[in-house]
Amino acid sequence: MRKIDLLQAPFLKEMVATTTNLYRLGWDERNGGNISYLLTEEEVLPFLDIQQVIRRIPMIFDATQLIGKYFIVTGSGKYFKNVIDDPAANLGVVRIASDGRTLELLWGLENDAVPTSELPSHLMSHIARLEVDPENRVIMHNHATHLLAMTFTHELDEKSFTRTLWQMCTECLVVFPDGVSIIPWIVPGTNEIGEATAAKMKEARLVMWPYHGVYGAGKDMDEVFGLIETAEKAAQVYTYVQAQGGVKQTITDENLWKLARAFKVEPRLGYLTE
Repeated sequence: MRKIDLLQAPFLKEMVATTTNLYRLGWDERNGGNISYLLTEEEVLPFLDIQQVIRRIPMIFDATQLIGKYFIVTGSGKYFKNVIDDPAANLGVVRIASDGRTLELLWGLENDAVPTSELPSHLMSHIARLEVDPENRVIMHNHATHLLAMTFTHELDEKSFTRTLWQMCTECLVVFPDGVSIIPWIVPGTNEIGEATAAKMKEARLVMWPYHGVYGAGKDMDEVFGLIETAEKAAQVYTYVQAQGGVKQTITDENLWKLARAFKVEPRLGYLTE
């Protein structure tokens, strides 16, 4: 059967639209930020010959738990602003090989490009999220400006950080009732930062990398983008509130409980007073 041009694939169009939007918002300057999107074989088959492996790329991480899984990923050193004009040079479709330590490139990453250096962190987070949410498909990392700024000015206590964001916009508790987790500063691109992030991903879909950026996870691209977008808006409001002299009044815990009951969400245990 003749394959359809991959540029027509819905998942490719999502990646192009999302990377373009992230660059537009200033959250992915230069080659900052990365995305990995777990695909089903059924999604890939109309567009690619899955027996045709272009090349094999070794990894520093053992992804045995993901053997045979397909991902579309952003490339290492690639600028999000260029994805829309040349997807094949800046993105790649890969499959985890049978040894768990090799990527089989099926499309893209032209001119010997390789996936983002954060791919081990992404794969660890996929594994962690799939354990608590079998429908998880997207891991997104970017440098959302106001969230990043907050890691310099706000205490890096998960409960306090989360509560501040919940109090900045009424919708926040509804969008991320599981709160925000925070890891220590760790060198990016290492297994160490991936392991720390994955551990936190088991309890929350948002993980802050202090002085660096944010990791988000979810079922689809819209959910993850919207998750980070909502937290970033709250951080922006926090920035304005601080510039205007600090909080004079805010959403009370009583009101947050009312909100939780109205929208049938469970706030992270212990984060609100009874």
